[in-house]
Amino acid sequence: METCLKVGQVVENFEMELYDPIKRDFAKMSLEDVKSKRQWLVLFFYPADFTFVCPTELKDLAEKYKELKSAGCEVVSVSTDTKFSHLAWHSSEKLLQNVKYSMGADPTGKVSRMFGVYDESTGLALRGTFIINPDGKLAASEVNFYNVGRNASELLRKVKANVYVSNNPEEVCPANWTDGSKTLKPSAKMVGKVYESMAA
Repeated sequence: METCLKVGQVVENFEMELYDPIKRDFAKMSLEDVKSKRQWLVLFFYPADFTFVCPTELKDLAEKYKELKSAGCEVVSVSTDTKFSHLAWHSSEKLLQNVKYSMGADPTGKVSRMFGVYDESTGLALRGTFIINPDGKLAASEVNFYNVGRNASELLRKVKANVYVSNNPEEVCPANWTDGSKTLKPSAKMVGKVYESMAA
């Protein structure tokens, strides 16, 4: 399956209906709304409500939601279910009791197709995670098949790293970088001497 959007590209505006678990009501969102607030955005696509791996992922994501918000990032989970299905699932599945982020409804598959995660053979979205910066550019993407769940701790690490390098464009984050750890400042002197730079 070919991904339509590539990292570094500007994401076109899109709109979705939502179920808002905090207000216990329906709402709408658009990328333009998020950009106007100068927020980062994580879109967390998953196959379907009332399934098996999905509630474990949404619970894991809920446990990192406060930290993601603190990093200046909004989170929207997305599936091809309706907003009504989201409400019913959130009300019945105990693993979702602490989910406070909005649940996006994409029943036509329009947004899922836009991000290249729509599976035409099933009508479902693959497990796609997309980080969009406040200018609307796609900063990171990850797609897993149906049978492998994701790690919200790694997502949080990647969001923080992307926020950091956005605020410090002369620096880069090495492998396994975590908030507060050493970064690198690329230069001619560092070529072939990264080991020494990391040890300094």
